[in-house]
Amino acid sequence: MRLLIDIAIAVVVAAVLGLASAWLAVDRGFLFGGIAVGPWEAWPRAGSPDADPYSVARLARTGEVPLGAGEGLAFAASSDTAGEILSGNCTYAIDGQTPAARLWTLTAYDAGGHLMPNAARRTGFHSREVLRHQDGSFAITVAPDVHSGNWLPVTTSGPFTLVFRLYDTPLTTGGEVSDTDMPSIVQEGCR
Repeated sequence: MRLLIDIAIAVVVAAVLGLASAWLAVDRGFLFGGIAVGPWEAWPRAGSPDADPYSVARLARTGEVPLGAGEGLAFAASSDTAGEILSGNCTYAIDGQTPAARLWTLTAYDAGGHLMPNAARRTGFHSREVLRHQDGSFAITVAPDVHSGNWLPVTTSGPFTLVFRLYDTPLTTGGEVSDTDMPSIVQEGCR
């Protein structure tokens, strides 16, 4: 009888731990196989047949459609280069060079993963419209208040995420992602 009770306890503990770990992996957005370049994180296999089962389940649950391996690569940043969480009350400078790509986009999402509507009707930038310096680099200001030049408004007072997508990039066809240069995210001040 004692053996049956021990087996039942072990089964219950295993089931609780298994369900809890699966819930954390699927609901909280933990993806496996990610790489980091400064504050930017990417999951190159998320849109491929090689994606792990937890990533597939999370993407199915959220309805997200990741870029396929031949389409491009998406990098997300929830913190700045210094490691501080991005806040809608602060102003950030996104500047530098980008990896080689036919096209890139930069968009800001609120904590719920939604684009932030604003009076300027700007939810992102792409590589063909951004104003550049003479050396080809760029600077985009992400801020709640109006700025001249490349300004990406944020309308949340809470945390937000920047997503930098590279389309038709050599990084998806064998390039070393972790050695690439990505734009920096530098906090310039807060309200």
